[in-house]
Parts: sequence; structure tokens; C-alpha cells
Amino acid sequence: MDNFENKSIILFDGVCNLCNASVNFVIKHDKNEQFLFASFQSDAAKEIMLHFNLKNLNLDSIVLIEGGKIYEKSTAILRIIRLLDGGFKLLYFFRVIPKFIRDWLYNAIAKKRYRLFGKRESCMIPSLDLKNRFLD
Repeated sequence: MDNFENKSIILFDGVCNLCNASVNFVIKHDKNEQFLFASFQSDAAKEIMLHFNLKNLNLDSIVLIEGGKIYEKSTAILRIIRLLDGGFKLLYFFRVIPKFIRDWLYNAIAKKRYRLFGKRESCMIPSLDLKNRFLD
């Protein structure tokens, strides 16, 4: 885990179309390449989850590991947005909304994400130029 110093790791559901679109969005707006990615279905994510004792983690949540701390759901999204290039940083303002309200909305979408956005048969395979950003 020490090899990832100065990098933040995003764990995501690799078969979820919404999650994959979100990862692609982050990649596009992460010019400094400060994020690494691992799908929950990968061995790398399983190892990371063990390392951080995340055995009770619900796999419908996005997880951000930043500076050795774990962030989930709406808090993870806001912290990711805060580090992106461009005007997206302004959306970090939504952190003033109480977490229970933000997470209620997050959970409502997460619960219906396959129905609304679809599901893949397998995890996305990154292109060769993005391979170094994904943990196996």
C-alpha cells in the first residue's frame, strides 16, 4: 500500500454502467493523474479492502482512499470532485448539505443504478494508455 503515496484510490463497481461512466469522467478531468482505480471485483480491490478492514462494505458505494482515510458515498464523490480540474471544484460547496441528506439521495440512486443505467457482463478493460491507472 505504500507504493501509492501521493495518489488517491477510487474503488467502484466494475459492472455498473453509471460507475464506469463516472470513472471515465474522473479520468478525463484528472489532468494530474492523481487517482488510481480498482473495481470491487478485482483482486487489487479485495486486497485493499482487507488492508483497510472494509469487510462490511456495501458494494453499491463508491470508495475513495485518500491520505490513508476512507470516504464513502456522497462524501467520496465530493472529495473526488474537489480534486478535479476545471469548474467542477465549485460543486464541493454541496458538502454544507448534511451527510444524511446527501447519502439518502446517493442511496436512492445506487439502489436503482442497474435498472436506470444498466449493467455489464464483466468489468471494463482499460485501454493500454490507461492501464497504469488501474490496479489489478
